[in-house]
Amino acid sequence: MSIFDQTNKRRCTNSVKWDAMENVYGLKDASDILPMWIADMDFSAPAAVSKALQEHAEKTVFGYSFVSGEAIQSIVDWQFIQHGWHIENQSILFCNGVVAALANSITALTNPGDKVLISTPVYPPFFNITKSNAREIVSCPLVEKDGTFVYDFEAFEQALAQNVKAYILCNPHNPGGYVWDEATLKEIVRLCAKYDVVIISDEIHSDLMLDGSKHTPLAKIAGDEMDRIITCMAPTKTFNLAGIQVAYMIVTDKKKRMLLEAVNMASGQGSLNTFASVALQAAYTEGSPWLEEMLTYISNNMDYVIAELEQLPGIHITKPQGTYLLWIDYRELGLDEKEIMKRLLEDGKLALEPGTKYGEEGRGFLRMNIACSFDTVKDSVQRFKQALQA
Repeated sequence: MSIFDQTNKRRCTNSVKWDAMENVYGLKDASDILPMWIADMDFSAPAAVSKALQEHAEKTVFGYSFVSGEAIQSIVDWQFIQHGWHIENQSILFCNGVVAALANSITALTNPGDKVLISTPVYPPFFNITKSNAREIVSCPLVEKDGTFVYDFEAFEQALAQNVKAYILCNPHNPGGYVWDEATLKEIVRLCAKYDVVIISDEIHSDLMLDGSKHTPLAKIAGDEMDRIITCMAPTKTFNLAGIQVAYMIVTDKKKRMLLEAVNMASGQGSLNTFASVALQAAYTEGSPWLEEMLTYISNNMDYVIAELEQLPGIHITKPQGTYLLWIDYRELGLDEKEIMKRLLEDGKLALEPGTKYGEEGRGFLRMNIACSFDTVKDSVQRFKQALQA
């Protein structure tokens, strides 16, 4: 029996995934709803992380602290081992999460009223953070091709030419799970350099590579243009540590690092909390065996879900290359989003995410999180079928 077969009881633990569905979905009672929506796992974190946190808690004094050199080195080593990317220790800046990193980057490197480009469908904070920081969104939708999304670089260049100041890249792509190839990434860099556009690259899913896929950090292949890139990463998606709130930016350009540090100082943000640093270091130095087993497990979960749901007329799913999220195409069913969400919640007792949360281009899709025990996955498939049969 795998450690990932364990079904952790998460209700009544202040879990957003399990205990906040009434507010998220507008329900009076969600106690019978199976949550397969927000992107956190139901798996226990690596034992090495729990052990390190417990040992740290026993110290009993939790005064001001800084991120140790060993923790910083663990990031450097991890990036080299996992992605063949050599980074310098001084290029790393810490923050509480990748969303915070996006916000800090937009604040530091653009001005109110500036245009920020995104490629939809995409992770909702790309919209929210841009708008809340008084920047103007320019959207250049991705194009469907053979069950996946690709860039229309002619349209992308036309968008950049609208005096865009920053582009937010999702690499790997969320919600689709596509791992952009090196040719695509190099063309993004070339065009952004042509129009002098800063690239903020969200690479939080970079370690969740399935079935031999390989992640390419944008800055690794950017050559002379690496200084225009802010790479945002974290161990939180990889090792299910979202509640720990730990992330970092890799910024090779000293001037940009100083601008980002100034934003932190202006908002009163300090370093990581003492437990975040401990969790990061333990995950990166001792978490590899857990990660390898977990990736095999979720790949098998995906294979099962795809095989089962694609038996339903009108349902199509392309297996992702890098994530634990499925992007389900239900457009052939002829149901609008309101109707299918109603059926899923009321008849199937299943909570998935509606595609339009990721932009209008997501209409006709659902996002499903399968990072849970196989028993839970089987339950979710039956609930999905029940919703459509109803």
